[in-house]
Amino acid sequence: MGLYSRYILPTLIDCACSTRPIRRQREKVVPLAAGDVLEVGCGAGANFPLYNAQSVRKVFALEPAEKMIERAEQAAGRIPDLDIEFLRTGGEAVPLEAASVDTVVFTFTLCTIPDWRASLAEARRVLKPGGRLIYSEHGGAPDPGVARWQRRLEPIQKRFGGGCHLTRVPPDMLSTTGFEIVEGQTMYLPKTPKVMGYAYWGQARAA
Repeated sequence: MGLYSRYILPTLIDCACSTRPIRRQREKVVPLAAGDVLEVGCGAGANFPLYNAQSVRKVFALEPAEKMIERAEQAAGRIPDLDIEFLRTGGEAVPLEAASVDTVVFTFTLCTIPDWRASLAEARRVLKPGGRLIYSEHGGAPDPGVARWQRRLEPIQKRFGGGCHLTRVPPDMLSTTGFEIVEGQTMYLPKTPKVMGYAYWGQARAA
C-alpha cells in the first residue's frame, strides 16, 4: 500500500463522507436499523452516533482498511451504549453465519467495493428471513449530460478516490443480486457537484 493510500486517502474519505449533505443522507436511513446489524464498510464510524441503541442489539462493523478501523475504534469509544464488534475484512467474504443478522447497512460503500456482486450476495446470505438491507449511496445520474461527465471523470475518481465509481446505479445492483426495493428515493444533493451528488437511498429485502 502506497503512502497516499495509507495516510492521505483515509483523511480525504473521512472528510468527504462527513459533509453536511452526506450526513443528512445517513440520518435518513441509519436510524431504521434494528436488531443485529451488519454495516458493510463502516469507514471511520460516521454512522455510529446515528444508530438507535434502544433498537439495535449489536453492530458488526466491517471494514478492510486498518487506518479507517483505527478512526472507527475512536468513534466507537465515544458511544458506550452501542455494542460494536469490528470485522477486519472486505464485504466479499463476511465472517458471519448465514441468516444471522436482522439489518444490513450500506452507506456510500457500494461505489467502492471491487466485487460488489459478491458483497451483495454475502449480504443476502447473512440476512435473516424478513431482514432488511438499508442503503444510502451516490451513483449514476439520469440526466444525459451529467452521466456523460460521470463516465469521463470516473477513471480519475477511481484512481484518487480509493476505487470510487461515479456511474454505478444502486437499485440495479440490488435487483441483479436478488433484492427487491421496497422503498427507494433519489435526488441531487445540495451544494454538491452533480457528477458526485446524485443520491439513492431506501430499503430492500431478499426477493
